[in-house]
Formats: sequence, C-alpha cells, structure tokens
Amino acid sequence: MKARIFTAFAAVCTVFSLCSCGQAEMRDNLSAMDYVKEMGVGINLGNTMEAYWQDTGNKTSGASKVGDTPQDYEKCWGAVVTTQECIDGMKNAGFDTVRIPVYWGNMMKDDGEYKINSDYIARVKEIVDYCLKDELYAVINIHHYDEFLVKNHEQAEVYDIVDNVWTQIAEYFKDYSDYLIFEGFNEALGTPQDGTTLGEMETYAYVNAMNQHFVDSVRKTGGNNEKRMLIVSGYWTNIDNTTRALFKMPYDTAEDRLMVSVHYIDNVPYWSSEVGGEYWLSYSEEQCEKLKNAFTSEKIPVFVGECTSIYDKSHFEKNQNGTSSEYMNKILNMAVDYGFIPVLWDVNDNFYSRTEFKIKSDSDSKVIQNISEKIKNKE
Repeated sequence: MKARIFTAFAAVCTVFSLCSCGQAEMRDNLSAMDYVKEMGVGINLGNTMEAYWQDTGNKTSGASKVGDTPQDYEKCWGAVVTTQECIDGMKNAGFDTVRIPVYWGNMMKDDGEYKINSDYIARVKEIVDYCLKDELYAVINIHHYDEFLVKNHEQAEVYDIVDNVWTQIAEYFKDYSDYLIFEGFNEALGTPQDGTTLGEMETYAYVNAMNQHFVDSVRKTGGNNEKRMLIVSGYWTNIDNTTRALFKMPYDTAEDRLMVSVHYIDNVPYWSSEVGGEYWLSYSEEQCEKLKNAFTSEKIPVFVGECTSIYDKSHFEKNQNGTSSEYMNKILNMAVDYGFIPVLWDVNDNFYSRTEFKIKSDSDSKVIQNISEKIKNKE
C-alpha cells in the first residue's frame, strides 16, 4: 500500500509543481489567538466543492462520475458555479472567512493510488484565489471523503491515504500566505470501519492519530506549511466528545499554530425544537464553558466551523415570539463573546444569494454587519 501511494504522490507532485503561486507572506508576529479577531465571522461555501454522487463500489474515490469538468461536480447538489463576484459579496456583507469544504475523491481514478485530479485541485485553487484577492481567510478541508475512507478501509490503510492526500494538498498550496488555512477533516473522526466496533479508548486513539497524521503530513512539506495555521477536527466535531480529557491536541513542530474545530453550540435544543427558550440558552452557554475550559483558556482557538444560519420555525416551535435573525444573533454573539470563530453553514440561495451577491434578508444582513464591527472593535 505505501509503495503504491508513494508512486502516486511522486507523479502528482510533478504535475502540481507547475502551479506555484510564488512565495507569500507568513506573519510570525500573530499568535494563534490573534487569528480569532482576524478571521471574524465566516460563511461556508456549502454543497459545492464537497458535492459528489456516492459509489461505495469505487474503493479509491467513493464517488461516481458526474461529468468531465470540476464545475459539473461543483453544481451537482444544486450550487451555481462560484465566481469572484460571489466572494466579493461575502466580503462586502461583513464576512472575513470562507470555509470551502472539498470532496477530494471527485474525478479521482479508481486505481488505488489516491492521486488527486489536477483539474479538480486547480478549481479549488481558483476559489481560494478569489478569497485571497479580497483578503478573506480561506479554509479548505477533507469533507465527506474522510467519512468514506474511515467507513471503507482499515485504520492502517486510512492513515496511509490521509498522509498521501494531505501531502498532495499541502505541497500544492505550500507557497500560499497565511490567509490560507487547512482544516484536517469534517465530522467523521470517531467513526469506525463498517462492520467493526471500537471501544472508547480505541476510538479516541483513532481520532487523535488521525489529527496527528494530518499535522505531520502538512508540516513535512516545508515552505509556508512549516508555520501555517492548522485546524484539527474534534470527535464528530461534537463538543461533549471533543472537550473530554481523552481527546488530545496533536504534537506540532510549529509553535502556537493549531486550532480545534467543533460544530453547532446549540445542537441538542435545535433538534428538540427548543431554540429561543431558557434551556436553549443555558445549554449553549454550558457548551461554550466546556470549550473555554478545554481550549481557549489554554490559548487554543476554537473554530466553530458550522453554525446555523437560518432557524426555521420547526426548530423554535415552542418559542415562537422571536425570529430567526434574533436567534442567530444570540448564538453568534455568544460565540464571539467566548472568543470563538463562528462560521455559518450555508448552501446555494439559502442565507446568501450567490447570484445577487448579498445576504438575502435585511435583518440577517444587519446581524452580520453588527457582529463584524463588534469583532473589529474588540480590545
């Protein structure tokens, strides 16, 4: 397995070496916590570069063929093709970070070599470049493909594949400035191979090892990756799981250059339709306290990589006196007050219009502008 992966990596580096963007600035004077203010409030480019058609019979990519171009995959879950104008509008709306989830198995040959398609990574590069042109932080990760890998391969094989894929990504982007950040995975860490079970200690060991492989793979590529900010993924990005003592931040050769990723600080009351009530507030505050005690108090930034953008009434049916904008405002302000980086989950034509290049609701727009200003004015 390792020999085949090494051969694939050598071949793909030959192609990717043609893509260098030139050396770019890495600011050594920024601490990890300084990034929190810089990254402000973010938005996901959801259901876009991570969209795919599943084919578990394809043991390399887990995906079937959608079309002949990266844009065919980009649009296969209903998104429009991402443009510079779309990203410009996000900047103008008050966002400082764009999270770009990516399914790296798209357009990948089913040959067991795990070579990222050169056209696909070039399209991801175009979108990253749109963000950096606007001085936005761009975050790219392995999204959904991580779930396919852990469910369909043994642990040792998964480590080899992760090393290979992250080495390819890191090598391709190693000359980019520190406005590009790598996030290891999405929500799959903690999931065993199909048909197997893991005990608690084994599960945490697997989660911790995956994050360590991610960090090591990026750092060894050199260049700006020696000091690039990296975001390690929590156990299912679940706050309770991730704040337990069994979860360990990986060893890093770079100093003060790691964050941790979790999702949805109000997750349980959201699904029990109790958004807006006392339980919703107390639960969310307790989740934030856990994150503060485990990470921010240790000067490890918390990246809330997915937050709810629109609260439809089915999720606050017990507390219908408020509005979606008011509830989003409370949660985002709570995250910011605790020193976290909140990133709204959004898909095409939901919260933000990717064709009109603006937040669709005036009340939602005001929330984002106010929080953006609040972050910029914080001491």
